[in-house]
Amino acid sequence: MSSNKPSPRERDHRAETKARGGGLPGPRVWRPREGGAPREAPRGCPCALFCVSPFTSVFLPWRPCLSPSRRPASRPRLSPASSAPPGPPSEPQPCPLSPTWGLLAPGPRLPTGPRYWTSRRDGEVHLRQEDAFASQAPVTVHDMVMNTAIKYANYIALGSKHKTGWHLLTYIEYYEECRRAAKAFLKLGLQRFHSVGIMGLNSEEWVIASIGFSVGILSTNSPKTCQVIAESSEMDIFVVDNDRQLQKIIQVTHAAPSPQWRGFLDLADGVSEDTLNQVIDSQKPNQCCALLYSVSVAGPPKPVMLSHDNVSIPPGAGRLGLPASRGGRARCPPEEQEVLVSYLPLSYLTAQLFDVWVSISVAGALYFAQPDALRGSLIDTLREVKPTMFYGVPWVWDRLLDSLKTSQLASTQFRRRLDKWAMCLGQTRTPVCFSLAKRLTFNQARRFLGLQRCRQYFNLGTGLSGATTEYFLSLNMPICELYGLSESTGVHTLSRQEAFRLLSCGKSLPSTRTKTQKEDDDGIGDIHIWGRNIFMGYLDDEEKTQEKIDLHGWLRTGDLGFLDDDEFLYVTGNERDLITLSSGEKINPNPIEERVKRHIPIVRYVVLVGQDAPYLCALLTLKCQINTDTGEPRNALTSEAVAFCRQLKSQSTRLSDIVCDRDPVVTEFISQGIDAANAEVTSHSAKIVKWTILDTDFSMAGGQLGATAKLKRANVGKMYQPEIERFYSEKNEY
Repeated sequence: MSSNKPSPRERDHRAETKARGGGLPGPRVWRPREGGAPREAPRGCPCALFCVSPFTSVFLPWRPCLSPSRRPASRPRLSPASSAPPGPPSEPQPCPLSPTWGLLAPGPRLPTGPRYWTSRRDGEVHLRQEDAFASQAPVTVHDMVMNTAIKYANYIALGSKHKTGWHLLTYIEYYEECRRAAKAFLKLGLQRFHSVGIMGLNSEEWVIASIGFSVGILSTNSPKTCQVIAESSEMDIFVVDNDRQLQKIIQVTHAAPSPQWRGFLDLADGVSEDTLNQVIDSQKPNQCCALLYSVSVAGPPKPVMLSHDNVSIPPGAGRLGLPASRGGRARCPPEEQEVLVSYLPLSYLTAQLFDVWVSISVAGALYFAQPDALRGSLIDTLREVKPTMFYGVPWVWDRLLDSLKTSQLASTQFRRRLDKWAMCLGQTRTPVCFSLAKRLTFNQARRFLGLQRCRQYFNLGTGLSGATTEYFLSLNMPICELYGLSESTGVHTLSRQEAFRLLSCGKSLPSTRTKTQKEDDDGIGDIHIWGRNIFMGYLDDEEKTQEKIDLHGWLRTGDLGFLDDDEFLYVTGNERDLITLSSGEKINPNPIEERVKRHIPIVRYVVLVGQDAPYLCALLTLKCQINTDTGEPRNALTSEAVAFCRQLKSQSTRLSDIVCDRDPVVTEFISQGIDAANAEVTSHSAKIVKWTILDTDFSMAGGQLGATAKLKRANVGKMYQPEIERFYSEKNEY
């Protein structure tokens, strides 16, 4: 368990900071000329921090490019990037702020600012460079993209599937397209430290437009939410992918559309290379390069400012989580190229971290899934692309598990027995016959999912059940958990196959630290984190920024958890999810909900309720099939749920056969499962007194789940308020 007392290194750092008056000299701030007229454009990165005047909007609906494949005929044998492995933590050492590349002039680098945070879009922050790994020279986004483009010029960077086949971009073409987009934005009058809004499905256009001061916007956002985001970020340009999104923006801004994507890129011809290079030269790693609007349970979304250093450090550290080559580094071309599939919304930071920044860091090939990936076509894309690294949220892992179990139920009895035998071996990893089980079952399961080349599996969200983790583990597919927030650039701790603990989020990345404070009797406390991945601050909100980051740069996450003796982090819940009963006792719902799901396999979601009430109650949903066209849950149960009903001697095949106590067999089993879960709690207040089965499963289309399939507790509470009120209006002998 981490101590609340500062370590000797922390004390030395505080003394050093105090001795120099709290930090280095203040930042130099770029200011536009009076009247908002743009200067000779400062130099932009391949889509850099562009410019602005008063709020105006230009809309650029794109269309896919159907040019023939650009796959190179032969790939040159280039040497992989050389980088020394991180050494052990050491005392703070002075380190240069200029990158060491000499390939292209990266531009000037100014000293870091005096504070760990800022709420100004043109502000600068102090970089946390005290550890050995963290002392590496900071770089801008442009430096990172350019360096990869030069080293791996002819390797595939992006792949998009069209009617004519896969349209591929190499890294040098990717870089050139980014520069053209940057110049086109400058031509349209975008000004420095103002943003480009991007709203649409994952595509190469989305990624190219984002390499700069961008704001990813969920395509499901309402026009009002889009207006709030546009005004707070001083957004001058929107990039949208269809007419429906275009009309949504026009509705709240009354602006006129501009050219489609190809016509937009042609605008770059009116801006010189020198103009773009001036913007690039003006950038500093400790300045803002991206805005992310994190979801807020109460109130409008919060604008999270990320610096160039924020988005370049975690991918480099995250490479340590990838399977290493014989040289001890993550696999890069030409030895073997990492292959990824982009399917989660890129406006979700962790998806963007893997798809854009980690992919660039390891010179990986990123292929975009079809628009209906989350409605059923994902497995088809995986089978075609065969990724070497795959990540998913709990909802996706559950769907993959359903597909595997459906396939197993459709197989012969001998095959099912063989799979069961192999999975038992997988749980114990018994050397005898393990290779046989791997060949007969494990490889077959991975091939069915299109993951036969995959070496690493990541879970990006909270709520992955232990049963799902154990199932994939029994197939020799360990799902590595990671923990992070938007405010920590998406990742802070990471599990690795060589350092794996079931239900743990792994250990802190190099250059980062984790501690807990205010531990209770069980050792569970508030999680605080520190490192170069910590965000700059909330845009134009100094008060909330100071509430989130303390004077020494530690981020208050709001999550609850503990560190074991080996520094593995376990997250048990979040402060905002705590249920306060009328007695004043606070209950963490997450462990109780997971316990119920473990005892009742037919249940998909469990939501505890009871805020300011005398006792806890539970809303349950059963596992139902999903309509692949609409994304809405069907009335029909999944094949796994039907098979489970058969084991109970129940003939139910639909949800409507069970709700309202229509199936006494299933109802009695669920009641016994609730009793079993209650028997495991030590506090009488933590027991579930009443429960009900809802008449539909949860879904993104239904509003109970977010864009990344994360449970939206506040929405569930509002949608099922009548059921909740009924719990407490009826008499109870509690």
